[in-house]
Amino acid sequence: MTTATLEPRAGRRCHNGLNSLHATLYFSPDLGTEMAAIGITHPRAVNFAVRAAAMGPVGAGTVTAAFYNYKYELVARHVPAVWSAAAPQDVLAARARAVDATLRRLLGDEVAASAEMAEAAGLALRATEACSRSARPLYAAHADLPVPGEPHLAYFHAATLLREHRGDGHLAVLMSAGLDGLEAVVTHTATGKGMAPKWVFGSRGWSQEEWDAAVGRLRERGLLDAAGELTEQGIALRAEIEAETDRLDRAPYEHLGAEGVARLTELGRAFAGAALAAGAFPADLIGKR
Repeated sequence: MTTATLEPRAGRRCHNGLNSLHATLYFSPDLGTEMAAIGITHPRAVNFAVRAAAMGPVGAGTVTAAFYNYKYELVARHVPAVWSAAAPQDVLAARARAVDATLRRLLGDEVAASAEMAEAAGLALRATEACSRSARPLYAAHADLPVPGEPHLAYFHAATLLREHRGDGHLAVLMSAGLDGLEAVVTHTATGKGMAPKWVFGSRGWSQEEWDAAVGRLRERGLLDAAGELTEQGIALRAEIEAETDRLDRAPYEHLGAEGVARLTELGRAFAGAALAAGAFPADLIGKR
């Protein structure tokens, strides 16, 4: 299916809806339950294992490179030791069980099995037909996994592929912009759309001192002002980063076509909105403080 010209941000808007539902997994109590059952209990170990398992029993360097904004020392405390607790294939099976439980809890069994869910899964999978493995390690690893049969699991799988495809491209853009992992997080938080600093410290392993040092470097570049807000130059850089990420991620949405993208966006927003209303995320996750 092809190729009516899309609005410039149509792919980004579509991705955002799908990604919002995908991200519920990382805050789900069901994930902790399933991972504990296979011997992985530390929240950081759970996160690294669940997202990296598709790549196999990789080491801390690979995970740090692929995830980009985590501190290496934090990753190395849990990887590769986590694979001694559970093999990657066992992690993937536990993740699938957690996805099933999470989506059924947040959306309800009827929505999970609905015609709309099946339609969304079909559209999202069609979009993934135009994704590229080149220089996209997390996408490529997940693209080798089988597509689940149940509609809600197939939808989540496709959302994962589209998330990681865009994410891998985004990291290349961040590198080109000269932002290291922590600087990328600091500037994203400064937009008001990124994680609050306390969540960065807890989940990414950075300290307040390291955050402050990154802020200082960004001020020297003219990207942040004395109050830690984005300058005009900083705002422009973040806009350029998102626009270039859109360009690198345009193929799946062009393949799906304008009508398909619009419908998938509508469905994705509805599912994500229902999950949000059901309390899928912590109230203080996003913000500058």
